[in-house]
Amino acid sequence: MAKKKILYVVEAMGGGVFAYIVDLANELVNEFDMYIAYAVRPQTPLNYKEYFDKRIHLIEVKSFCREIKPAQELKAIKEVKAIAEEVKPDIIHLHSSKAGVIGRIAFNGKDIPLFYTPHGYSFLMANYKPAKRIMFKAIETVMAKRNCTTISCSLGEHQETLKLTKNATYVNNAINVADLKRSLDKVEKKNRPFTVFTLGRICYQKNPALFNSIAEKMPDTKFLWIGDGELREELKSKNIEITGWVNREEALKRSMNADVFVLTSLWEGLPISLLEAMYMKKLCVVSDVIGNRDVIHNGENGYVCSDVDEFVKAIEERKEEYVEKAYQDLLENYEVKGQAERYAEIYRGRFGK
Repeated sequence: MAKKKILYVVEAMGGGVFAYIVDLANELVNEFDMYIAYAVRPQTPLNYKEYFDKRIHLIEVKSFCREIKPAQELKAIKEVKAIAEEVKPDIIHLHSSKAGVIGRIAFNGKDIPLFYTPHGYSFLMANYKPAKRIMFKAIETVMAKRNCTTISCSLGEHQETLKLTKNATYVNNAINVADLKRSLDKVEKKNRPFTVFTLGRICYQKNPALFNSIAEKMPDTKFLWIGDGELREELKSKNIEITGWVNREEALKRSMNADVFVLTSLWEGLPISLLEAMYMKKLCVVSDVIGNRDVIHNGENGYVCSDVDEFVKAIEERKEEYVEKAYQDLLENYEVKGQAERYAEIYRGRFGK
């Protein structure tokens, strides 16, 4: 019997979304015939195709663009429709806001069951001006009336979704623990100073200004930002080291040889970097936003902070019993095999309907 075909449409194939798609598709390909229509982003790894199981069909969408350009959007709609006509999928799943809009215009959700995962709603992103966020909210409100089921990647995102549509559920983001363990087993641990670290693009969302302020209040502590980005000049404190963009092997090496993971984000979906830090048994100190607070529960498995002083106090206090609790929570709730099975159940439930 032929496998059912699943088509993923992914505009934002970089960062945490890329890791999510790789892990999930590599698990689901054992049951389904997986197709991924995608766009390359600046942060997409150069060797991205090597991350995917060879059985997965990768189709680049040439007309996808990050900015809002009506003429380009029309081209993308036509291109995505043409891909679907060629593939003839049994399920279409849209990933990220841009793909969500294009896909819900391109497909009616009646002929082929349609799903959408926002990976962080654009209208919650504080880097946009209020007028633009209102526009994004209006677009999502209109699109939510389409015949499509939204699958959020965290409980917090699901609660936002329910304000738009009741045709919704959620499946937590997850990581491939087996693959991560294999990679970490190769890491050599070194003697080094106590280090507070974060990982990701140095951009407005990740709030480097707050990270810098924490470092300035702790001048005798080493701070490390694994990554690079357009706002690196905001990391001015002399005790901050910036690695620049490094490959995954180097990023894991630097992470394992650090002590406290800090996430100062202004918004999140459900960050993969946080889940990986929990698995690595790093104390996690995070900002009080959707995604972060869905995973880290203040005073139980880490610290959730609202300002500089709370971050500093948490880092100085460092209750190590939180580390083991976070590790166990990760294994129980955020492992990719369980995530993939939940998606498979949702997909199976729509076949033949």
